[in-house]
Amino acid sequence: MNEKKNEKKGFKKITKDAFKELIDTFSAFFKSPRALWGINIPYIIEGLCYFGILTILGKYCSENIGLTDPQAGWVYGGVTGGITFAMLLLGGVVDKIGVRISMIVSLSIMAVGRAIISLGGTISIGHGIASPMFIVTAIGLFFMVCAYGLYQPAAYAGVKRYTNPKTAAVGYAVIYALMNLGAFIFGPISSFTRKHFENIFPPNGLTSVFWLLTIFTIFAALLAMFIITKKVDKHAVERVKRETEEMNRANGKIKENNEVKEKKIEKKKINNLPFIAYLLIAIGFFILFIMVKLGKLNLPNYLIILLLCVSIILTVWEYIRHRPDHPFRDGKFVLFIFMLIPVQTLFAHNWLTIPYYLDRAFHGTLVGKNFEVFSNLNPLLIFVLAPIIAGFTARSNIYKMMILGTFVMAMPTFLLAIGTNTYLLLFYILIMTLGEAMWQPRFLQWIAEIAPEGKTGIYMGIGQFPWFLTKVITSLYSGYFVGKYIPKPELGLQSNPEKMWLIYAFIAMTTPIVLFIAKKWMVKGMTKTRV
Repeated sequence: MNEKKNEKKGFKKITKDAFKELIDTFSAFFKSPRALWGINIPYIIEGLCYFGILTILGKYCSENIGLTDPQAGWVYGGVTGGITFAMLLLGGVVDKIGVRISMIVSLSIMAVGRAIISLGGTISIGHGIASPMFIVTAIGLFFMVCAYGLYQPAAYAGVKRYTNPKTAAVGYAVIYALMNLGAFIFGPISSFTRKHFENIFPPNGLTSVFWLLTIFTIFAALLAMFIITKKVDKHAVERVKRETEEMNRANGKIKENNEVKEKKIEKKKINNLPFIAYLLIAIGFFILFIMVKLGKLNLPNYLIILLLCVSIILTVWEYIRHRPDHPFRDGKFVLFIFMLIPVQTLFAHNWLTIPYYLDRAFHGTLVGKNFEVFSNLNPLLIFVLAPIIAGFTARSNIYKMMILGTFVMAMPTFLLAIGTNTYLLLFYILIMTLGEAMWQPRFLQWIAEIAPEGKTGIYMGIGQFPWFLTKVITSLYSGYFVGKYIPKPELGLQSNPEKMWLIYAFIAMTTPIVLFIAKKWMVKGMTKTRV
């Protein structure tokens, strides 16, 4: 009896402490410096714009530009993969020009890109992948891609800059949640806008949505400019530094500045010509691959893919072999982030597959008619769940959270393999989102925290490299799967989305299985990063 009573008291105490920690953490977060809200508020708007474009881009490419489903998938791959590749290249720029300038410049360039896309849809010059309309759209998307490569690292570097050790976990979770809140808000806005302007911007009113997103982006740039002033930034940094020192003093963790000296690596002049040569060769093979896919060249598909992969590997190796402090020189770090690719395919399917699935498999139903709303239920749930889960698990071991979170995220995909049913769809979205909220913000926090002083931007970019590969790889086959298993209803072909989701479920489950198997080895080699 006494043992049971002690266990009961222990559980109550644990629960009470967890809620107290949650309340204290959120209380501290909401008292954070004003500069942090200069990051968060524009991030809501940008979440609305970014995920909004991903939600309607496939339909826009198919119906407005006249691309095939596989071609629309390649466009998605170019946009989403290009963004992550841009982050890899431009992440270090944030560390040089600062968070404030990076935010303002990136949002301004994004507004220009979205205006170009909107203009292309307004004047509607031709159809097909070789049309002027597609070229104009591609130019606008290119501007957006480059700008986002600067914006994302800047936002997370800003969270690190404006939070202390107590508020950091919730800070990363909140910014992740706010982006998803914006994505959900897009659903009803887009549905109303395109239906209202359908006759003005034929054939479906989507061009009006692009113009609206352009206006929102301009507003976000102005907010960042006026909220994060130089004075506000300076005060925020001083306050966070003071709070961190007070917390360290209270916890007995004061360290002399001289005690935390990093080994200075002597800078050597690096010959970048071989790297540039390999990079140009890789770009050349990628262009050949696209031309083969478009039927412009008759070359063996497998040979081009092999040469492309080899050239990419040589490019990456040539770059990092002269940089001993580069994160890619840490094998454990690299393997850890690459393990996440299979489960991350579910993120990519949120825009590569889900909008098509809802529009076609649920054709004529409430779900199908309002596919933008149902496509973005996941972001609404993330907005609610991510900060709460972060508050409860702020002290949890990150690696364990990765295993559990990726498992919870991947497992419900099997529900969609049972049948095309609204209740199964909603249950899938709920459980999958719960898993996402458990691991994704913590992973982003982990990358930012292990980054050396002054290198947060570049680490955020490099940590996203597997995400780049995920987007590219998934986009290469998603269009084929969409056309095969959920063809357009008007074609009269048999639909079999259940088989498609079964395949995707097995792919996603690879991540938690491999993370679990490698746990002992991975944790042993990465204790310095608190994993």
